[in-house]
Amino acid sequence: MLISRRLFLLGISATALSACSTTRQPVVQEPVIDPYYQRMYGTMPNEPYMVAAMDLRRVDPKWWRQEVEYYTTERPGTLVVDTPAHYLYLVLENNRALRYGIGVGKDEALVFRGDATIGRKAEWPRWTPTQSMIRREPERYGPYAGGMGPGPENPLGPRALYLYKNGRDTLFRIHGTTEPYTIGTNVSSGCIRLMNQDIIDLYARVPVGARVTVINA
Repeated sequence: MLISRRLFLLGISATALSACSTTRQPVVQEPVIDPYYQRMYGTMPNEPYMVAAMDLRRVDPKWWRQEVEYYTTERPGTLVVDTPAHYLYLVLENNRALRYGIGVGKDEALVFRGDATIGRKAEWPRWTPTQSMIRREPERYGPYAGGMGPGPENPLGPRALYLYKNGRDTLFRIHGTTEPYTIGTNVSSGCIRLMNQDIIDLYARVPVGARVTVINA
């Protein structure tokens, strides 16, 4: 009985020590997203094809659309594309601008340079890869040489702004994307891509004929 009592007491002590030494796992707090941005990047069911909501936990807040101070000699209504910084600015009055995060060309040779105008706009546009894209990656782009109709799989997304120079199509576009979580990176075949909610917003604000200037320095 004495041995059993000692074993019992040792068991209690071991249990107590074990309980005291237990390390609790830290509680991971989910980031709290401002409802304003949740609405901004929410589902858009009233489009011809549904635009899915963004999971903003996967996007750095610096790429979210916002109005900022912006000093420039460009006139209000001009689009300024800052390629190295991965931002597109729509110049407003009083040293302000709407700033959008963008994805740009994955190679310096694929990046548009200089000035252009918005020569055409299209909602849910058709997409046809350029001949240079097909030559570079025939297996990827060759099957679409005849073009792709509009829809959620179309690389241009729900809207496209076509850049013209001296009255001619440059083959560069400002458009949406099927890869929204690549915003802020060098990934495109030369065009300027925005999150789909952002290109829909920008499209509504920018008329045909608007000036575009692209900074590459």
